[in-house]
This record gives sequence, C-alpha cells and structure tokens, in this order.
Amino acid sequence: MRAAGDGFEQRACGELERAGLTLLARNYATRHGELDLVMRDGDTLVFVEVRYRKSASHGDAAASVTPAKQARLILAAQHWLGAHPRHARHACRFDVVSYDGPLDAIQRQWLRGAFEAG
Repeated sequence: MRAAGDGFEQRACGELERAGLTLLARNYATRHGELDLVMRDGDTLVFVEVRYRKSASHGDAAASVTPAKQARLILAAQHWLGAHPRHARHACRFDVVSYDGPLDAIQRQWLRGAFEAG
C-alpha cells in the first residue's frame, strides 16, 4: 500500500505544481505523524494530506482525514515550522487532495483549507 500511496503523492505533487504551488518538502516525518507534502502557494505555506480510497464503503478518501488525523497533522506542521523558522511567519493552510474510485475511473478532489489549526 505504501507504493500506491507514494504514487498518489507524486501525482498530487505534480498537479499542485502545475497549479502554481512550489514543493518545499515531501514525507516529513515526526513522532506525531507525517506530512505528505509541504508546499508554498504564493506567500501561504500549505500542508497537504494525500488520500486514496478504491471504495467508498467506509466513506470517501477526504472523509478519512478524521479530527484525530487532523490533530496529528497540526502537530507535525508545528514541528516542521519549528525546524524551518524562516517560514514561521507565513500564513498556513491545510489542504487535502483525495483520490476515489478504481484506478481506471479515479476522481480527484482538492480541498483547499480543508480544516483549521485552531
């Protein structure tokens, strides 16, 4: 499943770069969790969670970013900002890029500002 996740992260990264965002980091790991992509959108720092679900039997991919997962992402983002203080004054947002469905009929959704840090 990790290989599939890496493929979707790469796909999302390319799509976001084509939309004008700049990649700063990939797979930034902390003890709280991992940030899939850290990107810049103009003057805004964007922490991107990439999700894939083949089937919606347990909800769509975006719905899998639960409040508990959001809390872990916020902690990981705070860690990233602490490690990269030159970015700490930028506005931040949390986006979710989700892919749903079988590979031959996949649907992408980009939720800008999917949740707030507080």
